[in-house]
Amino acid sequence: MRISLITVGAKMPDWVSQGVAEYGKRMPRELKLEWREIPLARRGKDANARQLCIREGEQIIKTIPTGDRVIALDVRGKRVSTEQLARQLEDWQMSGDNYSLIIGGPDGLSRACLERADMRWSLSDLTLPHPLVRILLAEQLYRAWTITVNHPYHRQ
Repeated sequence: MRISLITVGAKMPDWVSQGVAEYGKRMPRELKLEWREIPLARRGKDANARQLCIREGEQIIKTIPTGDRVIALDVRGKRVSTEQLARQLEDWQMSGDNYSLIIGGPDGLSRACLERADMRWSLSDLTLPHPLVRILLAEQLYRAWTITVNHPYHRQ
């Protein structure tokens, strides 16, 4: 099974790249995390946030591998606990499907991306910076996997 994490924005600080790489190394071979970065739409003086969001959304949709189930990270999405994520991860593995988790840019996800999504998740009611979201998501996927295999990483 593959999980693609499709994000808007490149050139992350080294601590972000190192963090997501570390959790990626910890994941088992049969549960591969694959990061796909889309460049941030160019923002000039006359940039229209809505148009930028639409442009980024078009790129996100083109990047989603054919046949993937899609989860959009959206502030208005459903909140999921770590334990619920672990159960979801088990279901995903049993389904045989691949999944794409999409993270929008500074202006969020376009309507087209939200409509393409099979599910919408919210990581928090807080506004989180995109670099931190990447590490948080990678860690939670790792933590969820450890729960499914009774690894001692997660403590109740």
